[in-house]
Amino acid sequence: MNTVLTSQLTSMNPAPVAPKSVPAVSAPRKKSRTAWWILGGGALVALLAVGAYYRSKQAANGEPITTDKAIVKTITQIVTATGKVQPETEVKIAPEVAGEITELPFKEGDNVKKGDLLVKIKPDYYQAQLEQAEANLTAMKASAVQAKAQLLKAEDDLKRNQDLFAQKLVSDSDFLTAKTNVEVAQANYDNFLAQIRRTEGSLSQAQDQLSKTALYAPMDGTVSSLSNEVGERVAGTGSYGGAEIMRVADLSNMELRVQVNENDIVNVKIGDRAVINIDAYPGRKFTGKVTEIGSSAQSSGGSSQATADVTNFLVKIRVADRDVRLRPGMSATTDIETQTVENVVAVPIQSVTVRAEGGLNTDEFQKKKAKDAENKSGATLDVAAEKEAARRDREKLQRVIFLKVGPIVKMQKVETGIADNTHIEVKSGVKPGDEVVSGSYAEISRKLKDGMKVRIEVPKKDDEKK
Repeated sequence: MNTVLTSQLTSMNPAPVAPKSVPAVSAPRKKSRTAWWILGGGALVALLAVGAYYRSKQAANGEPITTDKAIVKTITQIVTATGKVQPETEVKIAPEVAGEITELPFKEGDNVKKGDLLVKIKPDYYQAQLEQAEANLTAMKASAVQAKAQLLKAEDDLKRNQDLFAQKLVSDSDFLTAKTNVEVAQANYDNFLAQIRRTEGSLSQAQDQLSKTALYAPMDGTVSSLSNEVGERVAGTGSYGGAEIMRVADLSNMELRVQVNENDIVNVKIGDRAVINIDAYPGRKFTGKVTEIGSSAQSSGGSSQATADVTNFLVKIRVADRDVRLRPGMSATTDIETQTVENVVAVPIQSVTVRAEGGLNTDEFQKKKAKDAENKSGATLDVAAEKEAARRDREKLQRVIFLKVGPIVKMQKVETGIADNTHIEVKSGVKPGDEVVSGSYAEISRKLKDGMKVRIEVPKKDDEKK
């Protein structure tokens, strides 16, 4: 019975099993890291294979391009600029004397006639100066009369002493005294005459200042701006820069003042036709003519490197349209037609690119120059030789286009002329009807080579683009 009980207890409570040894933690991590390296390498190989497959497929099919036909058209070279509409004639009204404004008959926008009173400045101070100058002149004239009388008396005394001196009835000292008195009286009289002239100048100045307390319209026009009100004090321009009170402008003759870049100003001429777009009249085109070109550049410094030291020239364009009222300060953009050629061969602007000797694009040419410079880094720098090399490099650059001839393109050197917004004149190298590559920009500027196989890229439909 004990044996049975023992066996039952044994079956109910089995003997403890010794714990299994736990493997080191680093082993699975090493195995996991190796697996990741293998997976990553496999993915990279797969990507390279897919890329090589697509490149080989693209090479077999050809580079994707778009083409256009060379056409015959009239090309007008255009210089575009922006600016503000301003009156051709505008006069700034600023007082020459300081004081309080007592009259201001017109307000901004009113029409005025030549000679109309525009501004009246309180004249009390200048009236007092005028009266003081008149009184000084009267006093100087009276003094001059007295000095003249003294001079006449001294001359009579001298004449009498001369007769007595000849008879030896007066001493030498008395005669000398009489002579000196004449000279002193003459000098005194001359001094008063000078004082009269000076006082007359002060009187004229006082009269002039008093007259300038009233400002009149210098021409027929419109008050285009008004900066002050009655009761305000203004500074005169006589001694320092005074404040502008108003402007009178002829709004019937307006012009557009634009800034033209120094690279474009050489193409602009007096009399060039211009097409003007004024923001206030969208959809309408105004016509104009270049009337003035600035002789000196206007440099505008900017806060950023891109806008620092931008050099422009002021160009004035007379607006020919008179059926609408233009206001000073309106923003506008103009296209100045600087040159026109008729019935010339033209291709899209983007079709013309630059290649160096051997068909190298600009990036490849720069890399070649850098490599040559690196090989010559140990040589002594010769400035003249460097300039000559730069000149030769420029001569190696040439303008080319790519003509599609069957399944390939042919690089063709061209001579170009003027251009408009879409097409450029080709003087030689292309005939009307030739199929020229017009896109994409990356293909034309960098990828295409002479004899390269190409294919026409089918434009995507609107649904596919979305």
